[in-house]
Amino acid sequence: MSTAPAHEAPDAGRPVRVLLADDQHLVRTGFRVILEVEDDIQVVGEAADGERAVTMTRATRPDVVLMDVEMPGMDGLEATRQITAAGPGTPAVLILTTFDRDDYLFAALRAGASGFLLKNGTPEELIEAIRVLARGDGLLAPEITRRVISTFARPGDPAGDAHRGPDADAALAELTPREREVLVLLASGSSNAEIAVTIHLGEATVKTHVSRVLAKLGLRDRVQAVVFAYENGVVRPGG
Repeated sequence: MSTAPAHEAPDAGRPVRVLLADDQHLVRTGFRVILEVEDDIQVVGEAADGERAVTMTRATRPDVVLMDVEMPGMDGLEATRQITAAGPGTPAVLILTTFDRDDYLFAALRAGASGFLLKNGTPEELIEAIRVLARGDGLLAPEITRRVISTFARPGDPAGDAHRGPDADAALAELTPREREVLVLLASGSSNAEIAVTIHLGEATVKTHVSRVLAKLGLRDRVQAVVFAYENGVVRPGG
């Protein structure tokens, strides 16, 4: 899983800059039409393949990249790896695909994607996902979160083996009891507001704890925290 630093949230009052990466021109046009009616979103470019997506990301510096998986030449997963590995200030990547497959899901998450949505979602879901990622949060649709949990419930599944090791154990040892509690709640998919109610803290305090958990574990966002927690046995399905 990529551990590149999270992207920087856009300045207040500035539109969220979005790059569209999809090999189908009509799909990109549809996304552009949906997004450009929003006052707080600006489409800054389009790419028809992964290589072009990487190049245009460097040139246009978007806040969010909408990334298709299957494209000619370099696919969206490799493009995501290259984009998220670039260092501080990298954009959030939202994977959009018609392929409802677990191998794509986990490959996208490990490549550093901050969100994963199927193309059969609504325009409202897409717009909200972009806003969530631009704020610096990760996003998984509820059905995707359930599949993450069910996959890690299967003993011996290779999806759960990537992070196990002394580095992960050492990082977990750096967490305070409260931070470990927050990590467990993150793994359940709880929002900051829900965590605040559960452990009787202010939402601003919870946000600070979440930031410290991500920093200590070397994770980009909440999505990676979910996967990390299940991979390393911090939580177990049904536990």
